[in-house]
Amino acid sequence: MAMPRVLVLRAPGANCDEETEFAFTKAGAVSDRVHINRLREEPAILHRYQILVIPGGFTYGDDVAAGKILANQLAHFLGETLRRFRDAEKLILGICNGFQALLKAGLIVCPDDDGPLVTLTNNISGRLEDRWIYLQAKADKCPFLKGYEKFELPVAHGEGNLIAREPWILKGLDQAGQAVLKYVDANGNPGPFPVNPNGSQLDVAGLCDASGRVLGLMPHPERHVLPTQHPRWTREGLKPEGDGLRLFRNAVEFFQ
Repeated sequence: MAMPRVLVLRAPGANCDEETEFAFTKAGAVSDRVHINRLREEPAILHRYQILVIPGGFTYGDDVAAGKILANQLAHFLGETLRRFRDAEKLILGICNGFQALLKAGLIVCPDDDGPLVTLTNNISGRLEDRWIYLQAKADKCPFLKGYEKFELPVAHGEGNLIAREPWILKGLDQAGQAVLKYVDANGNPGPFPVNPNGSQLDVAGLCDASGRVLGLMPHPERHVLPTQHPRWTREGLKPEGDGLRLFRNAVEFFQ
């Protein structure tokens, strides 16, 4: 059976594209890193692939707001191409800055006439948070999260605070099964900072779209693919694999 092909989208300031490419290769896919300018020149390139990933980093220096310039490019130059890609039952993943870009481009939660319903903004601590956190997954809707319950990944962001225009909007997304990842402690319970590292409403760490095939998350699964990437592996024992590898394997197996 042919291996799925993954397009890892590069842009100025992205710095996790090589790690993301490695993660998908280790999961059994064929991965290519493609610059945003190349995709803008020839949008049809995207249809050679089954999975699109927008990796983490600080695209365009996060000028204006985190991921906003890349989001504008996605929405205004590639919006129709991306929607056709999604509607062809393919997968889209945004990690950290990629989540910020997908959300602000309206590809996870569609805006209305008054603007975005949900966005990501400055952490309540007022600084970049770089730490390991626990996540609780709601896996039934999103193919990326098949088999996940509670697991551990690192975060490293300054604008991961997810807020909704009105409280009922995020509650509705939660009830619809789109709030697929939440910050919890080691026992699986919600809590204030640092359990929730950024202050996100309802402790949301990741959202999927209504189809479940577009996922954005602030933590970095590509940074916990190998078990030795965990800072406590020498004290707690070496796992067979890092907690993040399953997410990439799930995406590959979706097409097999």
